[in-house]
Order: sequence, then C-alpha cells, then structure tokens
Amino acid sequence: MPSPFARIVAGPLSRALSSRNARIFFGASLSAWTGLWMHRIGVAWLAWELTRSAAWVGLIAFADLAPAVLVSPIAGAIADRVDRVRLTMLSQGTIAAEALVVAALAASGNISIGLLFALEMVSGTAACFSQPARQTLIPALVAREDLPAAVAANSLLFNVSRFIGPGLAGPVIAAWGVAPAILCNAIGHGFATLSMPWLRMDPEQRRGHPATTSLLAETVEGFRYVARHPGLGPVIAFSALSSILLRGVQEILPPYVERLFGRGAESLAMLTASFAVGALISGLAVASRGRLPGTTRIAVFAILAQALATAGFVATGHFGFALLCGAAIGAAASAHGISVQVLAQTAASPSMRGRIMSLWALVTRACPALGALALGLAGEALGLRLPTLIAVALALVVFAWGLSRIGPIARSLETAPERRPG
Repeated sequence: MPSPFARIVAGPLSRALSSRNARIFFGASLSAWTGLWMHRIGVAWLAWELTRSAAWVGLIAFADLAPAVLVSPIAGAIADRVDRVRLTMLSQGTIAAEALVVAALAASGNISIGLLFALEMVSGTAACFSQPARQTLIPALVAREDLPAAVAANSLLFNVSRFIGPGLAGPVIAAWGVAPAILCNAIGHGFATLSMPWLRMDPEQRRGHPATTSLLAETVEGFRYVARHPGLGPVIAFSALSSILLRGVQEILPPYVERLFGRGAESLAMLTASFAVGALISGLAVASRGRLPGTTRIAVFAILAQALATAGFVATGHFGFALLCGAAIGAAASAHGISVQVLAQTAASPSMRGRIMSLWALVTRACPALGALALGLAGEALGLRLPTLIAVALALVVFAWGLSRIGPIARSLETAPERRPG
C-alpha cells in the first residue's frame, strides 16, 4: 500500500508538475527562494552583529518588506498590462545584484547599518514587482482544473526553501560569516532570472490586457474589485490583520534566540528550520486536497493554531519546546497562506489577477514588516515576551471575527468558477 507521502506526490501535485514549463518555473522558484531565505538569515544576523539592537533588526526586516505598502498595488497593475516574463527577469535580476553588493560589502567590512537598510529597500522594491509577475504566470503553466494544486505547489516549494535555506545558512554563517550566505541569494536569483527565457508560453498568456485607462486608475480599480467582492475582501482583510499581529515574530528571530534562550547563529538556523519543517508537513497535507470546499475553514482555524503556538513559543524558556512551537507556527502559517492563495487565484478574474496577487504580496510582505517593526520597537522598552503575548491576544479577537464570517466567505470563494456568480 502506498505511503501517504507517495499518494500526495502521485496525486494533485504530480499533475501540477507534469509539464515542462511547470518544472522549469518551479525549479527556478526553489533556487531563488532558497537563496532568499539564506539572505534573510544572513542579513538579520548581520544587523544584529552590527547593532545588538532588536529595533534595528526589526527596521532591516521592515526595509525589505515595507516597500510593498506603496509599490505592490502599482506593481500589480503593471503586471496586468506588460510582458510578465520580462518583468520577472528585470525584478529578479535586481534582487540578485543587490545581494551581490551586500555580500561584497559585508566581506570587505565596509557595510554599515544605514547602508544595509538602503540596499534592503532596493531589494524589497524589486520583490514587489517579482511576486505578482511570477504568480500571474502560474495559470498559464497548468490546466485550469490543476490550478489549485499548482498554487499549492508554489506555496509548498516556498516552504521547502524555508527548510533548505536556513539549514544551509546556519553552518555557512558559523563557519565563514554572513557574506557567503548572502552571496547564495545572488546565485539563486541569478539562475532564476536566466531560466525564464526557457519557458515556452503563448504570447497572449505572457502579457496582460491592453491599457484601457491610466495606471493609477487601474490600481484603484483593483482595490475596488476586492472591496466589493463578498469573499476576497473579507479573507484578505483577515489575513492582513493576522499577519501584522503574528508574522512579525518570524521576521526578527535573532533577538528572540539570544534574549529568550541565550543562543547563537546555529540555534537561529535550527529554529528557522523548525518553522520550515512544520510548514512543509502542513503544506503537503493542504496541497494534497486538490479541492476548494473546506479551504476557507482551514484558512481561518490556522490563525487560531498560529496564535496558540506563538504564545507557547514566547512563554517557554526551554529551547526544545520552542522548536516544537516553531514547527507548529510554521505549519499553521503555511496552511493559512496556501489556503488564501488558492482561494484568491481561483476567484480572481483573469484580467485582475496581477492586481489581486499584488494585494496578496502586500499582505505577505508589508504586514509582517509592520509587525516586526512594532515588536522590535516595543521589545527595546518592554522586552520581547509581553508585546508578543499582547499581539497574540489581539490575534484571537481577529480569529473570532473570521470565524463569524466563514459561511459567507466560503459560499463566495469555494463555488466552482464556472458556476460562480458575477
């Protein structure tokens, strides 16, 4: 009898990865994201070494993620009207170049915290264009019935990279410092950039719609579309609020590792890898479903699980238990993220997909950045434990609101596309 893992691989995910285009696309994604996670670990540790300040670590995370607040909605509108392959190549090439500069400056000892902040702003801005451009290509890679599995595979590979990247970064930083770890991001994103021309796609699927009005008007139209949608508006708002309150912990782990547990870089890598192991396991489980019904319930209850696991993580002083809580946090965050992505991708109108994915990028990048900044600043004054527990309490209030809206959201987003009204 096949194992559960074999059944997962032989099911929806195998169909999603069956085409040549999908294998190239997702292979490049794994390369880029592994480099990204090595970069994040390296940069966070570099900021901590330069300043020994939780506030500065939070500011560096904010610099990488916060540009999404202003840039992502515009980037989504651009992705809906230009060649998405070329936009992906340009943005990923910029990320690779930024990583190369940071690695060189760190290796030569010429990096300062202010310069690091500015460079991470550049990388974060480029990522705002890369994310919606890449994600709008996914429907062109697979048959329509395999889109939920392809979206799940995309998120799953992101979480696989969260396991591989920190697992590589920890020993590399311990042995040779942060520069080689950051350099790996330049290599990973460089490979992903060069692989894009290998995709064989219908030109009509590479490009968005012809410009019908101004870029600003199309950007505003994306916000209005989501606000009027009975399912997309509430589920994205729910995800945004919970991300602000809970995801910041994962963005500023170095201060937690040293101040709560008295440990160093290798333990940081262990903890980040525990997040990824949990994310991988739950990601495989969610991806193996291959269907929409019940997805909204998973998205909502995952936030309850993440809040409780976060409370356990900061309440304990035992590193072994913290690793278990980290795995639970990663599992819950992965289940939530995959579920919301599947709902958004399948519900969005094709002409709006870039803008919808840019709003999702806003949630996944800007909201954790805001949470990280708040936790970092509060941590300097109050310590890390109390502000985190306050955020958990507020997240439970958000969960209660989401629980009250499960029915209407599910009826709007889980209806098969061909039967969905409007």
